[in-house]
This record gives sequence, C-alpha cells and structure tokens, in this order.
Amino acid sequence: MREFIEDLKSRNMIVEINKNVPLTKIPALLKKLDGRPVLFNMVENTPYRIVGNICSSRDLLALSLGVRREGLLSRLAEAFEKRSEPEIVKSGRCQEIEETVNLNKLPILTHTLGDGGPYVTSGVLILRDPEFGRNASIHRLMKLDDRRFAVRLVEERDADVYLKRAGGELDVAICIGNHPSLLLAAATSLDITVDELEIANSLRELKLVKCKKVDLEVPENSEIVLEGRIINELVDEGPFLDLTGTYDIIRKQPVIEVTHFTHTRNPIYQALLPGGLDHKLLMSLPRETAIYNEVKKVCECKNVLITPGGCSWLHGIVQICKKKPEDGMNAIEAAFRAHKSMKHVVVVDEDIDIYDLNSVEYAIATRFQASKNLVLRKDKGSSLDPSANQVTRETTKVGVDATIPFDKDRTHFIPVKIIGEETIRVEDYVS
Repeated sequence: MREFIEDLKSRNMIVEINKNVPLTKIPALLKKLDGRPVLFNMVENTPYRIVGNICSSRDLLALSLGVRREGLLSRLAEAFEKRSEPEIVKSGRCQEIEETVNLNKLPILTHTLGDGGPYVTSGVLILRDPEFGRNASIHRLMKLDDRRFAVRLVEERDADVYLKRAGGELDVAICIGNHPSLLLAAATSLDITVDELEIANSLRELKLVKCKKVDLEVPENSEIVLEGRIINELVDEGPFLDLTGTYDIIRKQPVIEVTHFTHTRNPIYQALLPGGLDHKLLMSLPRETAIYNEVKKVCECKNVLITPGGCSWLHGIVQICKKKPEDGMNAIEAAFRAHKSMKHVVVVDEDIDIYDLNSVEYAIATRFQASKNLVLRKDKGSSLDPSANQVTRETTKVGVDATIPFDKDRTHFIPVKIIGEETIRVEDYVS
C-alpha cells in the first residue's frame, strides 16, 4: 500500500491533508472527496497517518495492477484461473514494531451516529482449515474494548464454515493497510478450496511472513497485523452502514480476542468508507470477474457489470455473443451461480452498451417477452437487502433474457441509422 501511495503522490493523484484533523471529521471528509485518494498526515490524538479512497475508481484499481482500465476484468479473470503460491520470507515490515495489545491505540473510525461502535472496515482476516487450507477475506470488525472485536461472518461463507468446522474457536490474523491487489483478492467468493493469497500473488507479487504467536502467514508489507483467536462467544454486532446506504441489522456474532500486535515503523491506518466507492468497487469487481468466468463456461461472454444503481451488489448486466437459442437463459443461470447474492440480472447482446442504462432498457423493451424469457425463483440472496428476510436471506430472484430471439429476423432489432448521419456537418447548412 505504501508504494502505491507514493506512486499516487508522484502522479498528483492523492489529496494530502496536513492540518490536524479530529478523528470524528475523517469519515465526512472521505465522503466529500469520494473518488479521490486522501492521505491525512496529521490526526488528533494519534501518531498514525490515515489513508482512504485508494480503491475508489476503476482507474485507480487498474493503475494499482499496471493495466489499462479496459483490461481490468480480464486481468482479474486471469488471476482467478492462474493462481500462484506466494513466497514465505523470514522477516517482514509488518513486524518491525511489537506493541502491547491495546486497540484504543488504533484510530478506528465511527462512521455514522447509528453505528454499533467504532469499526475496522479494511481488515483482511487470515484463517486456516486442516482440509480446505488458507483463507483470506474482508470482514467488518466492531471494537468492543481494548482487546476484543465483534466480527461479522456471513452465514455459509468460507470463514463461517471454517469456524464451525473448528468447533467455534479458531486462530486468526487481522491485516490492516494493504495494497489494492490483496483487497481485491480477499473480496472474492470462489470455491472454498481456493487460497485468496494465491490470487493476490498472481495480481502482484506478494510475500508472506509467519505470525509471531499463531500458526498463520500474513503479507509481509501489511501496515498493521493483529494476531488472536475467534472465541466461542457471541455478542450483538451492529447496526452498521452497508452497501445499500442503509443500516444492516443487529445480529449475534463471534468475538475475536487480540493477543499480539505488530506494525511497520510510522504505520498508516487504512480507512474504507462503508457504502463509499472503495467499498462498492471492492465488492462488485471480484463478482463481475466470477460471473464472467462462469458465463464463459456456457456461452461467449463479452462483459459484465454489477450496477451502481443496484448498490454495486444486487443487480448485474451480462453481455454475451449469442450463438444458440439457449445462450441467454444459460447465462442467467451461470450468473446466479457465480454471485449468490445477486437479486436481478439482465442478459444482453454485444451491441448493447452495458454502461448505458438507456441502452439496456432499450434491449428489455424490444427484445424481451416475460412469457418466454423470464426466470423467477425463490432462493437465498443477500443479507443486505432490506426487502428480503435479512436473517434467512430468503428472497425472489429475477433473470431477464433481453437478447434478440433466434426465431426472429435480426434486422428488426438493430436500430436503423439515417443516411449520412455519421458524415454530415450541420454547420455547413445552419448558420
């Protein structure tokens, strides 16, 4: 992360705030500057600098991976399929300083008046299962006191499965202050046997170092590492502002006891604004990639978008090159398999611009018949959807095949251009 910040500085792409800022003002400043990286060099009552918004645009994420914006999806897709084992080194920057455990030393932000408490929002949790191996995932952490967090573990996701298989207690390492490549990898939802750190290493070289007290490996260049254990205790977690811009509900969630605390020299704390562009892109881009890879198995997939209007989580648009009558319906089923939280998906042809919702609506208006091209089913969706059952995740999913029907003359579906509209110069005729 630190090298990426320096790169942003060299390109004049980061806002540096050198005034002494109260911790309580930082979320609002991140919101006002959403889409622009921000580095707070002086924060009241803490020696930590704070950085935020470093993943808040596709251009920033592409820059962090050394690709053009148009190549972002294919770069991620390649890393998903061609994973590589990170090197384990003997020492790391994340262990330069060892501290007495005291979570009050960290500049953990409270983001809204209704939050259940101060929250770590950028923490990557590293876990291990004897059969499935290593897992890295991002979880919100509500500070309970100077040694404990409540951790939100979504039911049936990998971390939840690991914990249940371990009988309710499991060693954990929490890594704060990481390069976007690690955050993107940790935000994926692939098969439980996939090691997300291998994805991160394929995106950008990642070196690991063994933890001091628990049998886990962590990125050697994380800014902060908290080692500890998830214990067999449940507490109220929440409310918390989430992707939908509304509060997630209060649930009984596990407790993490922190037993060891290391960090770099002059550490930088990474803030991630809940519901902000950082949050939305880190959630949506890995799902776009997973959908792209899954749809490719059943038909030719051109592009995928998890839409901002669908909270960057609940709505998807899939662009395909249709070659068989069943391609549209098969793409719908593949998309739902790849992103189990998705509620609505629209499949369109390659002539439709998925980034232009007028174009997508045109496809629905002219190419879709509900009696033939609609998928409607009850299923489990997202716990973030306030219209669904947020405890059981029961919802109704809708798939719309808005591709050109095979039994129709294709010429009737392509917008017609007026003769000469591309070459005529209005100024030659109108003064």
